[in-house]
Amino acid sequence: MCLIVLHWQPDAEPSLQVWANRDEFRARPALPTEFWLEAPQVLAGRDVLAGGTWMGVTRQGRFAAITNFRDPVQSAGQRSRGQLVADFLTGQQAAAEYAHDVQAMAHLYTGFSMLISDAESLYFVSSRREQPQALAPGWHGLSNALLDTPWPKLQRLKASAQHLVASPQRAEDADAHLSLLKDTQVANDAELPNTGVGVGMERLLSPICIQGEAYGTRNSTWLSVGRQHIRWEEWLYDSQQRLSFRCERE
Repeated sequence: MCLIVLHWQPDAEPSLQVWANRDEFRARPALPTEFWLEAPQVLAGRDVLAGGTWMGVTRQGRFAAITNFRDPVQSAGQRSRGQLVADFLTGQQAAAEYAHDVQAMAHLYTGFSMLISDAESLYFVSSRREQPQALAPGWHGLSNALLDTPWPKLQRLKASAQHLVASPQRAEDADAHLSLLKDTQVANDAELPNTGVGVGMERLLSPICIQGEAYGTRNSTWLSVGRQHIRWEEWLYDSQQRLSFRCERE
């Protein structure tokens, strides 16, 4: 994933909502979201090249997602970042314990930021931090930087999601949630971050939904984790296909 907004309220209903866009090179092969045959409790897509995933949830309400940290001069890591998500979803470790394990081996991976929840707690881990961070209830956002770094597209998506959630008649409208993630508005140059890739590339990467020819948004996902049910709604840009999953929470 490269853009994530989430609403974490562990004592409310739903306990977690996530709005996320996966940005990736269009030539990189991936399998669409499904329940994994070898781990039927896991709902996630699959990176064909390395076997991991960018975001997923389990029937028990475990959730994990990862974003790349944008730094054009960083060294390539020894391991695939997507495996960090897959290992948590297929395992049983508490979020806090797993977060500290990931932090200890973060140097083995190309720059990343990660969100980890065991349905009881939610943690943020990054290769650019020294310690995991337990997240307080509320709204949070993550792009290709540290948590809650106020990039224009993150601020725009968070504000739109907050407005939608506050509207009871539209709070369960999957089309409305997915439409927030299809926003192609380009940020003003004065608002662009400076991550070392040049103004032209910053401008290309600034919309919520990136439309680059070789690199862009390939999946938009709205996830809602409730006490009794889990709902996953997704739009696949490559195939122009809608995916919907609903399951009882175990």
